Amino acid sequence: MNYPIIDPVIFEFGPLQVRWYGLMYIIGFVLAYLILLYLSRRRVFSIDRNDIEDLMVYGIIGLLLGARLGYCIFYNLEFYLAHPLKILAVWEGGLSFHGGLIGLVAAGALFARMRNKPFLMLADMGAVAATPGLFFGRMGNFINGELYGRVTDVPWGMVFPGAGPHPRHPSQLYEAFLEGIVLFAVLFFLSLRVKVRGVLIAVFLMGYGAARFFVEFFREPDAHLGFVVGILTMGQVLSLFMVAAGAAVLTLAVLWGEKGK
Repeated sequence: MNYPIIDPVIFEFGPLQVRWYGLMYIIGFVLAYLILLYLSRRRVFSIDRNDIEDLMVYGIIGLLLGARLGYCIFYNLEFYLAHPLKILAVWEGGLSFHGGLIGLVAAGALFARMRNKPFLMLADMGAVAATPGLFFGRMGNFINGELYGRVTDVPWGMVFPGAGPHPRHPSQLYEAFLEGIVLFAVLFFLSLRVKVRGVLIAVFLMGYGAARFFVEFFREPDAHLGFVVGILTMGQVLSLFMVAAGAAVLTLAVLWGEKGK
């Protein structure tokens, strides 16, 4: 199957380029805002529109800073220690989901402290709202022809530009489906029925971690890292920590969780 080559640049204004990848992020943020508004109106979460808008600002800043720094630390620390100014070169690529998650948690903790909001409520909100952004982010990876899968002989394998002549798994689409569609459906369903704080973020951590761990077996490891622990990639190692953290949070939420959103 041929890879449907799409120009990553939508249009240009002189030196300014508008890219599909950036648009995917914007769509994800807009959908997150609309989802939180809907759940607030359904009284799933006790938070008003103004606080949601302020929370989005905190979240966007935390996500972008965390994603960039996480990539630099987790995936190429030696290089960025030798070339610290390259940390600012975001146009060259390099964002980490796990780093972005840490940034979101830090931003949520700061917002909770400054606005006197329950942190677990904010974490549950972020768990539901973030999943559509994961879908569109992976679609951005697919359009860019990056983070492709390993060589395969399955009928839907694709020959990606710059990845050699052999068909590969479109692993970006696998992740988009599992992380962005399946996980969102599960979390949205639970959000309307579960009344214990912490359950949604726990399910998110375990669900994303399990999905990412599984798909990494079909995704080409990072060229400069390869396999970091036996047959496991860095993404899988980090995802195992996510699953463990989610299981711990779920246990605490069930045993001692506070009811009410």
